[in-house]
Amino acid sequence: MVDYPQLDVIAVGAHPDDVEIACGGTLARLAQQGYQVGIIDLTDGEPTPASAGPEVRLAEAKAAASTLGVQERVTLDLPNRKLFDCYEARVKLAIEFRKYRPRLVLGLGEKTPLASPDHWQAMQITDAAIFYSRLTKWDDDFAGLAPHTIDAQLYYTLSFYSNEPLAGAGHLVVDISRTLGTKLDSIRCYKTQFPPEKQHIFPRVEAIARQLGQTAGFAAGEMLVSPRNLGTQDLMRSLFGGES
Repeated sequence: MVDYPQLDVIAVGAHPDDVEIACGGTLARLAQQGYQVGIIDLTDGEPTPASAGPEVRLAEAKAAASTLGVQERVTLDLPNRKLFDCYEARVKLAIEFRKYRPRLVLGLGEKTPLASPDHWQAMQITDAAIFYSRLTKWDDDFAGLAPHTIDAQLYYTLSFYSNEPLAGAGHLVVDISRTLGTKLDSIRCYKTQFPPEKQHIFPRVEAIARQLGQTAGFAAGEMLVSPRNLGTQDLMRSLFGGES
């Protein structure tokens, strides 16, 4: 059996470029801090208007992952534009969780009206796969891989059109002051998705990051939301813990 490396964090997106736009600065910061980080794209994102085909988009995704310092990137063979939450999709993602055994999973946290409906389906698939990953007495459905319990789950948003934070029990802003440029560079790897007529995406992403950062006293930030209350056993360390 293949010995897969254990990852600390996996971010799940519906398409290549989702996680870069939403939480690329967080992933880059985690990688800088020495954590093992992975990305799973549920689809290859193709077809799209300006791309020559899946091979081009996959090359862009590989370059973006390298820019962020991400150690592993996996693209599942689920269908772009026709992504639906179903048993087969849940199992495919849960198998990847069992392979790479993350402690934390970041995933989409809401619908994106006027944008791809795949995002909402991806949220439901990810929620279910986190549950499926830990189930016992069901190994035959998961390629014989041992169950794995994921300790924490956080949601991210792809919305650019509202200042309202995602609904959830606990909100936090990750300091990406040092990695905002890296985040933007990773998005620029997707030349087929952001041709000259779509360059407005970059100042928009930067403005949102700077606004979110300022709410927490940082130069730039990304907001993540926990479905459960966030707690601490060391209040002072949580508030004032050393820079890393």
